[in-house]
Amino acid sequence: MNPGVLQAAAAFVLWGLMPLYFQHVASVAPMEVVAHRAVWALVFVLALLAWRGHWAGLHQALRRPRVVALAAASAAILSLNWLLYVVAVQNGRVVEASLGYFINPLVNVLVGVAVLGERLRRAQWVAVGLAAAGVLWLSWTAGTPPWIALVLAVSFSIYGLLRKTSTLGPLEGLALETLLVAPVALPLLLWWSFSGDTVRNSGWAIVPWLVMLGPLTALPLMLFASAARRLQLATVGLMQYISPTLQLLTGVLLFGEAFDAQRAVGFALIWSALAVYSAHAWHAHRRARAAV
Repeated sequence: MNPGVLQAAAAFVLWGLMPLYFQHVASVAPMEVVAHRAVWALVFVLALLAWRGHWAGLHQALRRPRVVALAAASAAILSLNWLLYVVAVQNGRVVEASLGYFINPLVNVLVGVAVLGERLRRAQWVAVGLAAAGVLWLSWTAGTPPWIALVLAVSFSIYGLLRKTSTLGPLEGLALETLLVAPVALPLLLWWSFSGDTVRNSGWAIVPWLVMLGPLTALPLMLFASAARRLQLATVGLMQYISPTLQLLTGVLLFGEAFDAQRAVGFALIWSALAVYSAHAWHAHRRARAAV
């Protein structure tokens, strides 16, 4: 088996099971969880860069204002995405959060059209139309749009677009992003620590769980980056649905969230859109390989 398959599967499984982790630290406020995640991810990534001797890329990036500006924008978008996801988990809306990552590939397509001037083929328009129908159905039956899912999908698409325009690798990029967030996150953590609210509410046993958010943020990213170099893009695209599927199952089977017939119809429309989109991408990739 291609080692990239195992690496990609491990990354997507870790991302898919993150609701269990965030539920375990639910006694900690979402803003504080995100601050811990940013600070400890920075510590972990800087230790990795020191161990591997890869300081040059980060040092050069800090001397380039455009790269720093892009990293600041992507860091802000990523922090929003993290915060909203933690809020969703802590408020029993894991199923809706999973919807955001199911529709994210199709939002990427629309971002490509709007920002990069890309043109869609007929199958892609069909996929987008089915997904839109699914979102409209869920909005109509629930009486309100699935805002959490939509903001998660759009914010992660914008983050992906910003990272695509960056010249930094995944590890250096995450290091720069968390380094830019640290001046805000670290003072907040120090203030919360001295106020004693976290320890008073949760006990000292919660501290190691918060520290582990650093490795749990960086490791899946590293596994994914390694897998992407070993696998075809179409394979990675199909495997990415492991993560929202696990989130959906976690929300329904472990957290007892509702998944009635009306919600199932909306999800079925979106899954149909993903099937059309994935099949088109797979066939396009095979035609391109055959042409080569």
